[in-house]
Amino acid sequence: MNILIVEDEARIAKRIERMTREIFGDRLQSLKYINTLHEALKFIENNTLDLVLLDLNLNGNNGFDLLTTAVSKSFHTIVISAYKDQAIIAFEYGVLDFVPKPFNRDRLAQALYRTVTKEKIAANTVKFLAVKKRQKVQLISIENILYIKGAGTYTELFLANGHKELHDKSLEKLEQLLSHTFERFHKSYLVKMSEVKEIIVQSGSKYIAELKNGKRIPIGRTKYKGLKAKWF
Repeated sequence: MNILIVEDEARIAKRIERMTREIFGDRLQSLKYINTLHEALKFIENNTLDLVLLDLNLNGNNGFDLLTTAVSKSFHTIVISAYKDQAIIAFEYGVLDFVPKPFNRDRLAQALYRTVTKEKIAANTVKFLAVKKRQKVQLISIENILYIKGAGTYTELFLANGHKELHDKSLEKLEQLLSHTFERFHKSYLVKMSEVKEIIVQSGSKYIAELKNGKRIPIGRTKYKGLKAKWF
């Protein structure tokens, strides 16, 4: 695990660092602490990360300025903040968890373990996926995404308007965030259940999901029974 802590209070940052080292142990490869928004953005652009632990108030600067950039990246983001009223917005942007201050070791451990156990978020809260386009971050509404296709370490978002956007997060990470709206139909596809028009059974035990726009998505054999039960 390569982790970045973005926190302006040194005492809290050291506490997070100590607990994170205790919780991850040998899993931890690197742990960096930064206390300013500007330096954090610079570090994120130039380093490979698995997780960012982010405060939302950085010496008076708004952590959401970093959050929109962070959630467009390949890593997960966990917010650690005293501003509990910002939790809903943070989840809408696609954070994996929101840990309110003050926090204890158990609550931080619960959040951190989600990154390694692939535990899905508990509620249907994500409303946007952030994608980077021409050096800017654009928020794509979940309502406009029909299905998502894995493309190596990236994913392709297929939109209702026929356009396609590239996202830096893997299919596995997006499955964690979008589990209440999308289902894993195949090793390469996440599909919005509300867009499924019909499930087709073909000879040779092949299964196909036909979407309302006519697009056909393969269904993995191990996925068929569970998906059929949910769809009907």
